[in-house]
Amino acid sequence: MPVDQSLVGRAYPPTQPYAVSEEKVRAFVATTGATYDGGPAPATFPIVLAFEAMNAFLEAEQVDLFRIVHGEQRFSYTRPIVPGDVLSATLTVASLRQIGGADIIGTASEITDADGLVVCTTKATLVHRGADA
Repeated sequence: MPVDQSLVGRAYPPTQPYAVSEEKVRAFVATTGATYDGGPAPATFPIVLAFEAMNAFLEAEQVDLFRIVHGEQRFSYTRPIVPGDVLSATLTVASLRQIGGADIIGTASEITDADGLVVCTTKATLVHRGADA
């Protein structure tokens, strides 16, 4: 069954506040085989929050993660993320179309700081293979 078109424009509750620390950035960087010597978090760090927001969206809409292929990811910054930031992500479904039995879901997650200011916007394309595909 295709994902419902009425989801386009729907925003989901923000994630719980996430305190960025040097330890968390160091652990994230270590998974890539690199090292972290302090300073801003790497450009892909917001995926930590965006993935949490995406999982909440999938759970709310009862979409199985195992049916999802991650098609694209983009990050647009207003400022770097640094240790000491407290961030949350709010996901909105930006687009939805069906092609060949699959749903192509476009999402945007605004990553905001403790003052509510947008730090980064992540955009993802998710390909959802329906049960009949």
